[in-house]
Amino acid sequence: MDWIQSWKDTLFLLLDDVPISLREVVASIAIDGTSATTIIIDSRSEEPLSRAFLYNESCPDALPLVKSIAPAKHTVCSGSSTLCKLVSWWNSYPSSKESAVLLHQADWLLWLLHGKLGVSDYNNALKVGYDPEMDSYPPWLLSQPYSHLLPSVQDPGTKIGCMKEDIRTQFGYPKDCLICTGTTDSIAAFLAARATQPGKAVTSLGSTLAIKLLSSRRVEDARFGVYSHRLDDKWLVGGASNTGGAVLRHLFTDEQLEKLSEQINPFETSPLDYYPLQAVGERFPVADPKMEPRLHPRPESDVEYLHGILESIARIEAKGYKLLKDLGATPVEEVITSGGGSKNQKWIKIRERVLGLPVCKADQTEAAYGAALLAMKGACENATSD
Repeated sequence: MDWIQSWKDTLFLLLDDVPISLREVVASIAIDGTSATTIIIDSRSEEPLSRAFLYNESCPDALPLVKSIAPAKHTVCSGSSTLCKLVSWWNSYPSSKESAVLLHQADWLLWLLHGKLGVSDYNNALKVGYDPEMDSYPPWLLSQPYSHLLPSVQDPGTKIGCMKEDIRTQFGYPKDCLICTGTTDSIAAFLAARATQPGKAVTSLGSTLAIKLLSSRRVEDARFGVYSHRLDDKWLVGGASNTGGAVLRHLFTDEQLEKLSEQINPFETSPLDYYPLQAVGERFPVADPKMEPRLHPRPESDVEYLHGILESIARIEAKGYKLLKDLGATPVEEVITSGGGSKNQKWIKIRERVLGLPVCKADQTEAAYGAALLAMKGACENATSD
């Protein structure tokens, strides 16, 4: 799969999908992308220097070196971190690396629109080693031979520039349409849910399961895949598991999921104990690149099977929130749900029982809404400065 070309094609399809009557009033654009999905570009040719490294890929070959330079328990000390992917590429790429630039998925897509190579945001840059508390790359990272690949970092929702002329004229967007720095998908989902008080959490049930808890305290521990993003003067503490909707979609169609879910009694405990993964490897609440999927034994009843999978994912979610509390984060008081899984009311009831907490669906469940809020922030700040 040529992921890079696929993402580019999709971006232009989305630009073309906006109704023509609305394009002329679009003030700004921001994009959320998958955290730790890494792309390395040649700044001269503007061509990729390798295939894309996906968010859930582990680079165990680079982990010992990363652990030798980074502080203990740092976010980058995980095989799937952006820094491990960068180091792995650096050690294996045979040609000159002088003109190479590292971009995250959102950075690269935004670059296609604004044309200024090498700009990121502090949410996407976290897993390459950026320190959001210092608001800079740390000295131990800047002293490395590959530090020149690191992008410059801005706050999410900061104006980068206007849309490139050729893109603007091709699709009919206004001359002053701003392109702003983005964020990660789970951060965008959190912003969309409008959770504002410490103790409020957002579980994003998309292809994976990502949890974010608003905390007064920053917590990080790479042993468990736990990290903290900055959100103004507070911290979004959480992690992302490889379990989630991708596993369900692999086993059931959307129609089957809907019909089978209707037959589940969410107040009954499933005796089945699974660890639903689509492939080998887990990131959170256990960081284990060798963890095997566990989806057997499979009962004859598909209703019982789906019940067991949904409840097992809920147990992973509960374990994640308990881990955050044990590590010192603000205890969770309420969970807001976003993503495709938020539509399943039976699953919400199962999760309420397993978590022992109130669980509700966010008014806005799509991460794209959060990205739109960042775009609005950039447009408003630009208007104020002008």
